[in-house]
Amino acid sequence: MKDASRLFVYTSSPEETEELGRQLAEGLQPGTVIALTGELGSGKTTLTKGIARGLQVSDLIHSPTFTLIHEHMGRIPLYHFDLFRLGTPQEIEDLDCDGYFYGSGITVIEWAEKIPDLLPPDHLEVHISCEDSVRRFEIEATGEKSRESLARFRSAMGDISDSMRHGETISDE
Repeated sequence: MKDASRLFVYTSSPEETEELGRQLAEGLQPGTVIALTGELGSGKTTLTKGIARGLQVSDLIHSPTFTLIHEHMGRIPLYHFDLFRLGTPQEIEDLDCDGYFYGSGITVIEWAEKIPDLLPPDHLEVHISCEDSVRRFEIEATGEKSRESLARFRSAMGDISDSMRHGETISDE
């Protein structure tokens, strides 16, 4: 039985990772939260660049570094959180995250594992791991809205390059 709430996709270059983000963005609706996790250098910012491109953001996307949140305007606003330097979850609570999480934009959170209790119940979790030059994206929907986004992405997978198409839906274990 296929699990409609989880998908694995593989990329082998930064360009493919960015294209994956662009394709993912095509099916996102306002209010979607994407929680990115993975080691330093795994491709979180590159995926975010692709999401921004898919949302028609013209700004240069980079890790916010010393700023926790960057706001970018596109066909849907993009709120880019980078929690790498977050000291305590209280720091992020003080920023009124609910305004972003439940607002009219798409929120992408790098280093989301630092705030597991603050994430909305319905979000897309994207865990990135890498071995050599291959990146493995485990994309999991945690609620109804995120399952719809994942279903739209899955249906668009026919347009993704052949090197990324070997990602497979996995079954419940």
